[in-house]
Amino acid sequence: QVQLVESGGGLVQAGNSLKLSCAASGRAFSSYAMGWFRQAPGREREFVASSWGASSAYYADYADSVKGRFTISRDNAKNAVYLQMNSLKPEDTAVYLCAARNGRGVRTRPYEYDYWGQGTQVTVSS
Repeated sequence: QVQLVESGGGLVQAGNSLKLSCAASGRAFSSYAMGWFRQAPGREREFVASSWGASSAYYADYADSVKGRFTISRDNAKNAVYLQMNSLKPEDTAVYLCAARNGRGVRTRPYEYDYWGQGTQVTVSS
């Protein structure tokens, strides 16, 4: 069983940055694929970024809408994954959720993940 707790959300103006954190409990964190998703009111859950592996073999994938602006990183020693969000836009406004998958490789679909956090609200004003 893995428990995930997100933090770092808030209200920012367009063009600014935020860094989200996700703290994970449980064993073998380094073997889990970790993902960030977001969900705006009335919309489906949307893939943002995913990572798997360690420094010697690290893989990451991003949604086209955030490539070049967002960076996913992880600290396996701290059981944590982060999402650095730069150049934020109003359309980035959503609840951001952290997810974990017990398996290899990055994944982009919500059903591929086994565990979810409660989410943290990000609001970007124009």
